[in-house]
Amino acid sequence: MAEQRGQAADDPVMTRIGQIAMLQHAGDREEAQQRFAALWEEIGPHADPLHRCTLAHYMADTQQDPAEELRWDLLALEAADGLTDGSAAPAVRGFYPSLHLNLAADYARLGRPDTARDHLREARAHVDALADDGHGHQVLGGIERLERELAAADGPAQGTPGSVGRPRAEGEAGGG
Repeated sequence: MAEQRGQAADDPVMTRIGQIAMLQHAGDREEAQQRFAALWEEIGPHADPLHRCTLAHYMADTQQDPAEELRWDLLALEAADGLTDGSAAPAVRGFYPSLHLNLAADYARLGRPDTARDHLREARAHVDALADDGHGHQVLGGIERLERELAAADGPAQGTPGSVGRPRAEGEAGGG
């Protein structure tokens, strides 16, 4: 994520995303959501995939509706998949554990544990791209928590759809 922080200093769109994310992290979810939505409209569907990935990832964190959160997380993954080459591709590789963790959490909340487990497997398959830092530990911890929660829901006292917690690693794509 350090590469992304360096890029933000030279990239006005990434700087704006970071500024809006600060609102979000300060607790002003509604204002952040409005500003993210305006920026999403401004950059458009053909914008740099790194911008779309980061913005969609943060936008997902502002959603109250789990289905909308899932929609934004899917957009973030789609954009990340569009970064297969170029200078941002190595940085985006480190996004995959977080992106798949967030999708797993979305699907768990929506009562789709099998799809959640599929995304947890994808998250695990990419953990080698995580740095040995706070961010990496946060994502890995989220994967482990959701795995435990899904396993517990499979046990004798089965959970109800949507009863699994929210292990999202909020704002990872933005280096938070």
